[in-house]
Amino acid sequence: MAAQCVTKVELSVSCNNLLDKDVGSKSDPLCVLLMNTSGTQWFEVGRTEQVQNCLSPQFAKKFVIDYYFELVQKLKFGVYDIDNKTIDLSDDDFLGEIECTVGQIVSSKKLTRPLVLKNQKPAGKGTISITAEEIKDNRVVNFEVEARKLDNKDFFGKSDPYLEFYKQTDRGWQLAHRTEVIKNNLNPVWKPFKIPMRSLCNGDLEKPIKVECYDYDNDGSHDLIGIFETNLSKLQEASRTTPAEFECINMKKKQKKKHYKNSGVVSVKSCQVVKEYTFLDYIMGGCQINFTVGIDFTGSNGDPRSPESLHYISPQGFNEYLMAIWSVGLVIQDYDSDKMFPAFGFGAQIPPSWQVSHEFPLNFNPANPFCAGIQGVVDAYRVCLPQVKLYGPTNFSPIINHVAKFASEAAQQNSAAKAATQYFVLLIITDGVITDLDETRNAIVNASRLPMSVIIVGVGGADFSAMEFLDGDDGTLRSPTGQPAIRDIVQFVPFRKFQNAPKEALAQCVLAEVPQQVTTYFNMHNLRPPNDPTPAASS
Repeated sequence: MAAQCVTKVELSVSCNNLLDKDVGSKSDPLCVLLMNTSGTQWFEVGRTEQVQNCLSPQFAKKFVIDYYFELVQKLKFGVYDIDNKTIDLSDDDFLGEIECTVGQIVSSKKLTRPLVLKNQKPAGKGTISITAEEIKDNRVVNFEVEARKLDNKDFFGKSDPYLEFYKQTDRGWQLAHRTEVIKNNLNPVWKPFKIPMRSLCNGDLEKPIKVECYDYDNDGSHDLIGIFETNLSKLQEASRTTPAEFECINMKKKQKKKHYKNSGVVSVKSCQVVKEYTFLDYIMGGCQINFTVGIDFTGSNGDPRSPESLHYISPQGFNEYLMAIWSVGLVIQDYDSDKMFPAFGFGAQIPPSWQVSHEFPLNFNPANPFCAGIQGVVDAYRVCLPQVKLYGPTNFSPIINHVAKFASEAAQQNSAAKAATQYFVLLIITDGVITDLDETRNAIVNASRLPMSVIIVGVGGADFSAMEFLDGDDGTLRSPTGQPAIRDIVQFVPFRKFQNAPKEALAQCVLAEVPQQVTTYFNMHNLRPPNDPTPAASS
C-alpha cells in the first residue's frame, strides 16, 4: 500500500534577534507554518506555542509533516508578536518570514536564514533556524513529575517553577519539552505530560538527558533554580512507591556556598514508554471513519430561486454548499467502507406541519437518513431544497448532539473491544451567525470526550468571528460553566478563502487536523487498531 511509504519528518524551530515590537517589554513570538503543494494556495499546518518576552525563542512545540520525495513541498515559516486572543494573525505584529522547501531543510543539517518582511526587506537582524529529523520511532514517554523544597527566587511570594527537558545532539543540547508553569509553589506537582521518545533521546536509553528547573518571570528573565542530568534508563526506575529522585544543582550557588546541598529535589513518580499509533496504523488496522453532513437552511441564505442566494444552484449546477460537500466528501469517503452518509438540514420549516426543525434528514426519512455516496448527499440536497421553507434561527447544538449520541455508543464499543473501531466526522456548512452559541459550546465540550470531530465551512460573506471562537486554536474552548474541552475537535474555514484556489485546497485545509484529532483521541484512551498491524512496543 503506497501509504506506508510516507516518511514523517519532525521540524524544530528557533529564532534569534527578532524585531522588538512591544513597548516596555519584549516581543511575544509565535511561529506559524504554512504549506503549499500546488498552485498559489497556502494552508496552515500548525503553530508553535507563544514564548513570552523573548527575542531569541527556542520553540518547544515541533511541527510533524509528511515528506514526499516526489513533490516540491513549499513551506512558509511566519513569526508574529502575539498581543491578543484572536486566531487571526493579521491583527498581530509581523516579525518576518522565510520560504523554503522541505527538501532544502532535510538536505541541510540545520537551515538558518534571515527573516524578511512582506516587502522582502530584512526583518532587522532576525534569523530563523530549522532542523529536521525523520520519525522512525513512534513511542512516547509518559511522565508524572513533582518537586520539593525548590529555592525561592521571588522577593514577594514564592518561585513559579517549570521544567525544560533537553536531548543531547551533535549540535549541543536541543529542547525537547517545556512543562507548564506552577505559580507560587516550592513543592510543585506538574500535570502528567508526554514526550516523544525520539525527541527525548532518539530511542537510546543511555543517551544523556538534561533537565533544567526555572522560576518563571513575566519579563522573560527566568531565573535558573537548578539542573540535573540523567538518562531514560534511570528515569524508568521510577514508581509510585519509590520515585526516581534527582537533586537540582545550581553551580553558581555551589561555588559560593560552603555547605550547599542542592536547590531542591525533582521527583519522577512515573516514567513509562508506550507505543503511540499513527493515523495510518488506525486506518490500515480497520478503523472506520463515519461521515455526517449538516446543511444550513436558515432564511439569511436568501431565496434559493434568486441568483443572490447562497442556495441558488447556478446553470452549471453549482453553489458554495455543493462545492464544500464535494470537496470534503470526496476525500473522506475513502475511509468509510459502506459509503452510506447520513445528511441533515437545520433551520427550515419542513412539510407537512411546517414546524421549524434543527435536524431533519435531507431525504425526509428519519428511520434511514443515509445517502449512498457523496453523489447521494448531493442528490438529496437538490431534491430537498425546493420542498422546505428557509427560516431560522441558526442552531448547531441539535445536530452536534445527534452525532455525539452515535459517537458515545461507539466509544462504549471501542472500550469494550479495547480497540479503535469507529470515529465520527461531522461537516457543518453554514452561512454565518450562530444563535445558540452557549448550547453549542456545551455540545462541543461534551463531544471533545468522544471519538468525533466537527468541521465547519462558512459560506458567503458573513462575520464568522463566533466560528473562530469555537475553533480552539487560540486556546481551550470552555463551556458557559467554565468546563474546558479535553481536546480541540473543531476546525473552521471560511469558503471565500478558497474561491479561486485549486479544488483540492479546501479539503486539504479543513481535513488537515483530522488525523491528529483521531490519533489524539485513541491514544488518550489507550485504544489500539482493531487489526493491530505491529506489536506494541514494550514498556
